[in-house]
Amino acid sequence: MTTDSGRNRSLHLGYMYWSNGTHPAGWRLPEAVHDRGFDGRYVAELAQLAERGKFDFFFFGDRLATGPEYQYTNTSVLSRIEPFTAAGYLATLTSRIGIVVTANPTYYEPFNLARLTASLDHISAGRASWNIVTGADGRAADNYTRTEHGDATARYDRADEFVDLVRRLWDSWEDDAFLRNPETGEFVDATKIHTVGHEGRTFRVRGPLNVARPPQGHPVILHAGTSDRSRDLGARDADVLFAAAATIEQGKQYSDDIRRRTAAFGRDPAEIAVLPGLTPIVARTRAQARELYDRLNALIALDDDIRYGGQDPAAWSLDTPPPPREAQGRGLRNLGALSQRVGVDLTGTRPGDPLDAATAAALNPAGRALLAAAEARTGRSVGGAPPVTVLDLLYTHVVGGHIVVGDPTDVADYIQAWFDAGASDGFNIQSAYLTEQLEIFVELVIPELQRRGLFRHDYTGRTLREHLGLARPANHWAHADTTSGGR
Repeated sequence: MTTDSGRNRSLHLGYMYWSNGTHPAGWRLPEAVHDRGFDGRYVAELAQLAERGKFDFFFFGDRLATGPEYQYTNTSVLSRIEPFTAAGYLATLTSRIGIVVTANPTYYEPFNLARLTASLDHISAGRASWNIVTGADGRAADNYTRTEHGDATARYDRADEFVDLVRRLWDSWEDDAFLRNPETGEFVDATKIHTVGHEGRTFRVRGPLNVARPPQGHPVILHAGTSDRSRDLGARDADVLFAAAATIEQGKQYSDDIRRRTAAFGRDPAEIAVLPGLTPIVARTRAQARELYDRLNALIALDDDIRYGGQDPAAWSLDTPPPPREAQGRGLRNLGALSQRVGVDLTGTRPGDPLDAATAAALNPAGRALLAAAEARTGRSVGGAPPVTVLDLLYTHVVGGHIVVGDPTDVADYIQAWFDAGASDGFNIQSAYLTEQLEIFVELVIPELQRRGLFRHDYTGRTLREHLGLARPANHWAHADTTSGGR
């Protein structure tokens, strides 16, 4: 596809693995697989299914601290398999799909991270990718003998130095450093193996790396985040950005900002892909998809005290800022918490009551956005037949994230609308539950995207960089030799 500027664009799709899906109650569906998250064979089956769908990559997230509270919000992060171990296994059972591992610079050292990612790139024949996160959960420090997690500034300062150092370690072997000459006995050209000699604010690393340069030169770098520092890190260092925009307008603003920052860092904005997360709840018909969404929501564990969550009514004063959006677990699944978020007192209503026009008109901006999402997901509306209810609004409050509900055409329309508007270069697809939702996406949505000429019918390259249309970076040592006349 060609943009107004004449630049060719390709739709990119990653698949983000959540062992129990992204819907907080998805694992409770009778047809859901919820007990194989540590079964390597099952994870491999999912990756092979995504590979049959020609996805660009299979994405392992990670989290370095946990607690039982996640059982109500996201069981997939309650306990999870270690990414590098799983990725190494998948690399032997797939052949084309990229493999993304998440690793936090706050709790790794540059040398061992460079070694792990370079090794994975070799094992996978050039399909490795590193997702950089700096981690917002301070409890991780207690698991890694740290006295503190560090504020965002400290973590990003460390990450900036970390990423630059990892790249230099990947380059510490030039591509033609191996001679393997049995006649002379020379195995390597010592002049093409370089120490890094780094002494910075946080790290001191001599090098060289003890792994040959990765097949991709540099494994693909992903990053997710919305803060100013995060956007700068992504624009400067990442090849793919995992964005959190929920509307086309937000996506366009984010993409435009990232491309402006990318150009300011001297990079070609066309070399970075913005891929928001998306959970399609898809069925063969629109009515079946909406019915499935209602079935999922009916399994959500709401607060026993549906009005106030067992708390003093004063806790839900409309003058008090609501808790962070990501904290919608038990104790926040009640009409008081919903009221605080939408700016209208709904504690005197019953969950099944229709939302009337006067109440809808009084909602604050967050409430109006919540109502729009509820209507889009359910097909119900204020004053409609059937009407959208207070319960629909409460479920939408609980079930966050970027969701589209519909048949394969609806989902393809949604993806294309974002792509055509320049709000994204594709999506990181997530499943509300497994395995059925991934199966139907591959069986029905992918062919619809292919029919429209938006998505590949087959892989045309071997490496993840080639899937993403990215050039293999030159080794900066070899570049220095060319430009300066020697070492």
